Amino acid sequence: MAQIHPSAVIEDGAVIGEGCVIGAFCLVGPKVVLGANVTLKSHVVVTGDTHIGDECEVFQFAVIGEVPQDLKFDGEETQLRIGARNRIREHVTVNTGTAGGGGLTRIGDDCLLMAGCHVAHDCMIGNRVIIVNSSAVAGHCILEDDVIVGGLSGLHQFVRVGQGAIIGALSMVTNDVIPHGLVMGPRATLEGLNLVGLKRRGMPRADISALRAAYAALKDGDGTFHARAEGLAGSDSAAVQQVLAFIMADSDRSFLTPH
Repeated sequence: MAQIHPSAVIEDGAVIGEGCVIGAFCLVGPKVVLGANVTLKSHVVVTGDTHIGDECEVFQFAVIGEVPQDLKFDGEETQLRIGARNRIREHVTVNTGTAGGGGLTRIGDDCLLMAGCHVAHDCMIGNRVIIVNSSAVAGHCILEDDVIVGGLSGLHQFVRVGQGAIIGALSMVTNDVIPHGLVMGPRATLEGLNLVGLKRRGMPRADISALRAAYAALKDGDGTFHARAEGLAGSDSAAVQQVLAFIMADSDRSFLTPH
């Protein structure tokens, strides 16, 4: 039930879902599982213990599921799991996990990985995430739902980016980004809230107003950043409580604070 070009190499053990289209000169490894209606355009390599969900589309010269670019990696069996309806454009690279990082790299549903971007080992990428051309997400990063990473940006290892945040192009992100934050700059700082994204996703006006007040308190309040965050505990806005929970969660990084 799949369409496989005669020049493609499908190694023994690979599972090819119903309706898949595998183009010229693709290579599919023996531990790969492709869901229904997956398209590999041409010259695509999918290897390792990699599962790709239904209706994903992978464009030319992408390499999915290759071993990590980590000197500590010693050939251990690790995994890559990609959800449904993702578009993975030309020359994208996504690596499997490492034993030290949990052994799993995961990408959610409905993401767009634009040409030339990289997702490293042990990353956890949520749903509807957009990573723009030539951006690099280093190992162990967490990108929650609806994050946008602008072109030619870099995320330091172990960085967390909260839901709905946007990172401007040409940014170097070395610390955590609060949910719905707007980050930009060669050494990125927190410049405000992603108000355009909030409105597009239909967040109620009351929650947007509460987030703006919370951001002002984080920016101009007294004490440390964490102390200012603790002052948000009395808010009855679910959006503000989401920001508070993100700040109070365990992290290996500090936070980008308001400029």
